Amino acid sequence: MTIQSIQEEIVEEFSIFDDWMDKYEHIIESGKELESMSDELKLESNLVKGCQSQVWLHAEMEGTKLVFQADSDAIITKGLVSLMVRTLSGHTPKEILDAELSFVDEIGLKEHLSPTRSNGLVSMIKKIKLYALGFQTKIGS
Repeated sequence: MTIQSIQEEIVEEFSIFDDWMDKYEHIIESGKELESMSDELKLESNLVKGCQSQVWLHAEMEGTKLVFQADSDAIITKGLVSLMVRTLSGHTPKEILDAELSFVDEIGLKEHLSPTRSNGLVSMIKKIKLYALGFQTKIGS
């Protein structure tokens, strides 16, 4: 699946909910589905700076694709990072760098998150893009 088609799928999932409490519940459920991150990867270097809660994000190349693992000590934040991992993991660094993450606005996340969570979400996206840039530079494409 392309990054765009995954975003469309997420927008469609959220469109069935009229109430934001239901959308928050869906975000929490997404976090519960996120595969657990091993404690060995919960390093200072994997912490996302700018998040109120602790969020760890690890990336590694598998073939030509960048694969992310993530975790958080807060349930909403874990759900948010799980949406990012779902959308961007398994794609090339170039695809990740070129991606416009339109689903964030389309499902209304920015206006329904607290300012600190919204800043944290921006920090997650920045760290993912920095990983992609680093790996793209390393592989030279």
